[in-house]
Amino acid sequence: MIIDPEQSRSGDGAIMAPGTDSTHFFSAPFATPEIPGVGGVIKQRNEDFLVEEVAQYPPCGEGEHVYLFVEKNGLSTSEMVEIIARHFGVDDYAVGYAGMKDKYALTRQVVSVHVPGKRPEDFSSLRHDQVGILWTDLHTNKLRLGHLRGNRFSIRIREVDPLRVVDVHRCIGLLAKRGVPNLFGAQRFGYRLNNHVLGRYLLTRDFERLLDGYLGAERAGLEHPRRDGNEEAGEARRLYDAGDLKGAADAMPRHMRNERDALRALSKGASPEEAVRSIHPVQIRFWISAFQSAIFNQLVSERISDGLLGTLVPGDIAIKMTNGAMFDVDEETLADPVTQERLERFEIAPTGALWGPRTKAARGEIGARERQVLARAGTNVAAIEGTADEFGVSVLGTRRAVRVPLIDPEVEGGVDEHGSYIRIAFELPSGCFATSVMREIMKNAASAGHQAGARRDGDVDVEA
Repeated sequence: MIIDPEQSRSGDGAIMAPGTDSTHFFSAPFATPEIPGVGGVIKQRNEDFLVEEVAQYPPCGEGEHVYLFVEKNGLSTSEMVEIIARHFGVDDYAVGYAGMKDKYALTRQVVSVHVPGKRPEDFSSLRHDQVGILWTDLHTNKLRLGHLRGNRFSIRIREVDPLRVVDVHRCIGLLAKRGVPNLFGAQRFGYRLNNHVLGRYLLTRDFERLLDGYLGAERAGLEHPRRDGNEEAGEARRLYDAGDLKGAADAMPRHMRNERDALRALSKGASPEEAVRSIHPVQIRFWISAFQSAIFNQLVSERISDGLLGTLVPGDIAIKMTNGAMFDVDEETLADPVTQERLERFEIAPTGALWGPRTKAARGEIGARERQVLARAGTNVAAIEGTADEFGVSVLGTRRAVRVPLIDPEVEGGVDEHGSYIRIAFELPSGCFATSVMREIMKNAASAGHQAGARRDGDVDVEA
C-alpha cells in the first residue's frame, strides 16, 4: 500500500496534517543557519566513529561484580553481552551496562559481570577479534542503564575539503554558546526509518496499515521514501505486497521472528489486529517510543523556528541538568536574573513532552502547543496509555531537555592513509545523539550516519 506523503489518515479516516509522518530529524531547522554545511560523509569505517563512555562513578575495588572497560568493533550491545556472558559462564542478565552503543563504530564502555566470590584474575583472558578488555576492577553493584555521565565522541568526516575546518570551528563555537538541539537521531526510528509511523498506526488502531508498513516493500509518507529492494527481506516483502502471505512467511529471514510470526498468523486467516498481537511486546514498545520521539522532535523544531531553543517562557517546565529535577517556570522565575545566568551556564534547560500517562504537562501557550502537536497526529495521552496497557508494555512518559551543552569540543583537519578528513571531538550528556551535532556541521542527509535497509532494530546508534 502506498500512502500519499503529503497526507495520511488516522484510524477513523480523518485526514491528518502534512508532515505528521516526519521524524523531524532531517527536516528540523538548524540552530546554526548562518554557517554553511561542509558536507561529506561519516562512518565510512568503524574506526572513524569512536564513542567512549564517561563513567558516572569509578569502581571501588571490592564487591561481587567484576567491572570491565570493554572496547568493541562492529558488534551491537546485545552481541557483546552474549560474548561476555559466555566467557564468564553466566546468564545474560548477570551482565550490566550503562548505555547501548552503536554497532557500526569503535566503542568503549564499562560492563559489569555478577560473579560472587570471584575476582578478575580467576578468569582467563577474553580473546575475540571484535572485543577487547582494557582494564578490570571490582564494585558492589550491577551497572544499570543510565549509570553514566555521558559519552565522548571522536568523529571523522570524509570526502570533505579539510580547509573547511574553519567553518567547522565557527559552527562548533555557536553550538557551544547556543546549545545543541536535543533531537532524537534518525536511528531512533528503526532501520527502515518508519517505526514512528507504525507507532501512530498502532495508537489509532489502523492495524492493516501498520502491517503494510511493517511487512511490505513500501515505506511511504516519510521524508526519504524508498523501496528497500536491497535488504535481505526484499523478496519476502514483495511477496507480501503481491498477496502471497505463505510465500512471504517462508521467504522472511529466520532471525526476523516478529515479521515471520505476523506473516504466519495472516497466512492462517488471522485478522490484522490478531496478527499484530502475535508480535513481541518489545517491538510494540519500540513503535510507541519512536512515535513519542517524533512528536518530541517536532516540539524541538518549533522552538528552534521560534527562537526559543535556549529561552524559557511562562508555562515552561525547566530541567536541572545535574540531577534531572524539574520545576515550573512562571513570571517570578523569569524575573529573577539568576534564571538567565543558569540558562547561559547550561545548568538548566527548557523541556519538551515525551507524551505518556506520567508526563507532566506544561502550562500556558507552550502547554497548548504541545497538546496540539499530539492532537494533529490523531491521538492523545489516553490512547497511548490504553494501547500500552492493552499490549502489555510499559510506556510512562516524561519530559526531556530540548537543548544540551556541547562539552570540550575539539576540531582538526588532516590527511591519513584513507584520505583527507575533518575530525570533531566532543562530549554530550547521556541520552543524547552525536548526529544532532553532525547535522549542524555537515547540513546534509549523510550526517545521520544511517541508511535505510542497513541495519536492524536494536543496533542502537550513538545514544546512551
